[in-house]
Amino acid sequence: MTSVLLHASSVALAGRAVLIVGVSGRGKSALAIQLMALGAGLISDDATRVSLRDGGLFAAAPPRLAGLVEARGIGILSVPAALSARVALIVDMDIDETDRLPPRRTREVLGCALPLIYRGDPTTFASALILLLQGHRHA
Repeated sequence: MTSVLLHASSVALAGRAVLIVGVSGRGKSALAIQLMALGAGLISDDATRVSLRDGGLFAAAPPRLAGLVEARGIGILSVPAALSARVALIVDMDIDETDRLPPRRTREVLGCALPLIYRGDPTTFASALILLLQGHRHA
């Protein structure tokens, strides 16, 4: 099994995971917490092991991080965690989305092209990602 450890937070909903990537301080943990408050389950905060199996990528927490998430200004929280889920998309917190209706983008991880979303409007971004995880993006 091929795997890589990424500097990424990850959450899952209905068996579909989102990888949240970006440099330190860009809001990976904050977005993960917002998504968890809307019903997603934590896979991992700040570092996620991504493995290639069954024709797709699966996200899991390194053992030392399982069930832990950093809440800036509060501290490290212990929360129920999802064990693993198939990665459905990547969110890049380093790039702000400027298009109202952005083009479809992908990013390759371990030879798999995954849908890529840039950081969106903070007032609706987490909610829109939850809806995307529950459904799909219209053509």
